[in-house]
Amino acid sequence: MSYTSFNFLMFAGITALVYFLFPLKKYQWTVLLAASFVFYLFAGYRYAAFILFTTLTTYASAIWMRNITRHANSVLGENKARWDRQQKKDFKNQVRTRKRLILGTTLIVNFGILVFLKYYNFFAGSLNDVLGAFHIRFSAPTLNLLLPLGISFYTFQSMGYLVDVYEEKVEAEENLGKVALFVSFFPQIIQGPISFYDQLAHQLYEPHRFDFTRFKYGCELILWGFFKKLVIADRAVIAINAVLADYLSWNGTTLAFTVLLYSLQLYTDFSGGIDISRGVAQILGIDLAENFRRPYFAQTIQSYWHRWHITLGAWMRTYVFYPIAMSRLFLNAGKAMKRSRFGATKAGSYLSKVLPTSLASLIVFFLVGAWHGANWKYIAFGLWNGGIIMLSTVLEPVFESWTAKLRLNRFPRAFGLLRMARTFLIVLVGYVFDVAPSFTEAMQTFRLIFTCQNLSVGLAQICQLGLDWMDYGLLCMCTAIVFTVSVIQERNSADTIRSMLDRRPFALRFVVILSGVMMVLLFGIYGPGYDAAEFVYMQF
Repeated sequence: MSYTSFNFLMFAGITALVYFLFPLKKYQWTVLLAASFVFYLFAGYRYAAFILFTTLTTYASAIWMRNITRHANSVLGENKARWDRQQKKDFKNQVRTRKRLILGTTLIVNFGILVFLKYYNFFAGSLNDVLGAFHIRFSAPTLNLLLPLGISFYTFQSMGYLVDVYEEKVEAEENLGKVALFVSFFPQIIQGPISFYDQLAHQLYEPHRFDFTRFKYGCELILWGFFKKLVIADRAVIAINAVLADYLSWNGTTLAFTVLLYSLQLYTDFSGGIDISRGVAQILGIDLAENFRRPYFAQTIQSYWHRWHITLGAWMRTYVFYPIAMSRLFLNAGKAMKRSRFGATKAGSYLSKVLPTSLASLIVFFLVGAWHGANWKYIAFGLWNGGIIMLSTVLEPVFESWTAKLRLNRFPRAFGLLRMARTFLIVLVGYVFDVAPSFTEAMQTFRLIFTCQNLSVGLAQICQLGLDWMDYGLLCMCTAIVFTVSVIQERNSADTIRSMLDRRPFALRFVVILSGVMMVLLFGIYGPGYDAAEFVYMQF
C-alpha cells in the first residue's frame, strides 16, 4: 500500500475517523495498533513473523532488565549498612554484566537477522570473487532473500529503546501491545523517521481529541509531500531510469546531468515521503521527529548530515558514535598520543584531541554506507563522506588560517554562498556512488565526466531520456517553488510555511491550496497502467 496511493489515503482517513470516535479514550491507542498491523499485513504479510519476533524479544528483554534492576536496588537497600564500598561495587558490576548479556544477545540476534537478510548475498558474492581470483574451486550459494518491509527502521528504533532501558534512561513498558505499537506505527514503518522512545511513545499512548488546526496542517503537509513525490521525484526518475537501463552508453555531460537530476529526485522523494508520514501522524495528534532541515543550504558537509535524515544521524550519534568515541580504547589512544613527543607539539596536541573522535566518525559513516545497501558503491559512499568530515576536522586550523589570510570573511554573504556551493559539489560526488549501478561503474562515471564532455551531444542525449522539454520546464518550475519555500523557511526557521499561510487572507490561502491540489492532479505521475515508483528509502 504505497503512501501515494488512493488506498492509503482511504486507509489513513478511516483510521483517523475510528480513532477519534473511539469511545474508550484510555484505550484509544489500540486503534493505532490494529491499524498498524493491518497496514503491515496488507503490505507484506509473509514477513510479519520478523516484526513480531523483534517486538517480542524487545519487550521480553526490556522487562527482564528492568526486573534485574529493581531486584538489585532492593538488595542494595537491604544491605546498605552491612556492605562496604567494594562489596557494593562488585554487586553492581555483577548486575551490569547480567543486563549487558541480555542486551548484547538481543542486539546480536535482531541485528543478525537484518545483516543476514540484507548482506548475505553480498558477502557470498564477494567471497566467491576472492576465491575465484585464487582459482579455488568453491562457490558459496546465493539465496533468494527479500527484505521485510521497514526492517531497518523498526530494528533501529526498537534496539534504541532497548539500549535506553539498559542505561535506565527510560522505564520498560509493561504492556506488550504498547511496545508493539511503538515498533510498528504505520505512518513511519516504510521509511522512518527513526524515533526515540522518550520522544514518541507517550504521544502514541495518550488520548487525543480531534483538532481542526492539526487536521488542516497535516493535510497541507501531506499535499506538499504529494507535490514533491508525484510531480517532481516520479517525473525525474523516468530520465534517471532511462540512463540506468544502458548506463555507460552515455557521455560525460549526460551522466553529470543525471547525477544533478538525482540530487533533486532523491531529496524530493525522501522528504516528500517523510512529509506524508508526518502529516498523517499530525492529523492523529502525534508529532513525528523532523527529518530534513534544508540540507542543500548547508555550508559544511558536517552541517549537511545534521540536516539530512536527521533521525538516522541522531541514532548513530547516540548509540554508535558516542560509545566508540568515549570508549576506553579511544580515550587511551588520545591520551597516549598527547603524552608522546609528537603530542608535545602544537599540531600533536590538537590531533590528540580530534583524531580519536574523527576516527569514530569515519567508522559511523562506514556503517551508514553499509546501511544504505549491500554493495561496495555504498561502502565507498560512506567512506567518502566520513573521510571528508575527518579531513575537514583535522585540517580545520589550516582552513581557518587560510580564510583569515585571504580575508574571505570580509564578505560573509558571498563567502557563505561559496561554502554552500562547495558543500553541494562534495555531496554530488557522493551521489555518483548512489547513481552508478556498481563501484566500478562509479569510477568509470568520474572518468567520463572529466574526459568525455560534449554539450551538444549531451543535450541530444538528454532529449532521449523519456522526458520532453515541457517536462524539463515543469521540473525547473517546481524546483524553483521548492527552492523558494526553502529560502523562506531558512530565513524564518522558528516558523512554518503553514503557520505563515494561516496569517494571510482566506482568498490567498484558498488559491495556494487549490493550486497545489491542481498541480498534483494535473502534473502528478500516477494513474491506471502506471507503475508508481517506490520510495527510494524503502529499499534500505
